[in-house]
Amino acid sequence: MFLVAYKQELLHTAILVIIVFLVVIITKSAIRKFGFVRSIEVNRRKLIYYLSYLIIYIFAGSALAVIWGVDLKQFTVFISSVLAVLGVGFFAQWSILSNLTASVILFFSHPLRIGDRIRVLDKDFDWTGEVADITGFYLFMKTDDGRNITIPTSLIMQKGIEILDKIEVEDAEEYD
Repeated sequence: MFLVAYKQELLHTAILVIIVFLVVIITKSAIRKFGFVRSIEVNRRKLIYYLSYLIIYIFAGSALAVIWGVDLKQFTVFISSVLAVLGVGFFAQWSILSNLTASVILFFSHPLRIGDRIRVLDKDFDWTGEVADITGFYLFMKTDDGRNITIPTSLIMQKGIEILDKIEVEDAEEYD
């Protein structure tokens, strides 16, 4: 009896599950290819996988709610209320959101890679060293004087970064 009463909803749900499955596979393949072409470490790709899956599942959950008969007006009120609460929460924790956003930008468009020698261009600090790791929130760097520095990814986006060539670094060490 249940199957007959909700035949249309079950069909749409099955189609949605198939679409979500295909989108996840395509997204995973695209991120993997992009990461391979740009020589991006596997751990950095995981963050992008998780964020893309989160977005896909949020859209799928919203579509599923509409399929199963949630009133569109009530649903938009609910979504706007959730977004308002999230907006207030993220405003209170804006640095977390900005670090995640900066990490995604670093992943897709910045030439900075793990193992690169860099100089952070800052008037107050002279940070020159090798990038040890880049996570969702921080860039870990081992400086030339042996210190391990943790820099928020949002700060990396705000400051200028000079990527040093290996030859340039070796020449500078010869003259010191």
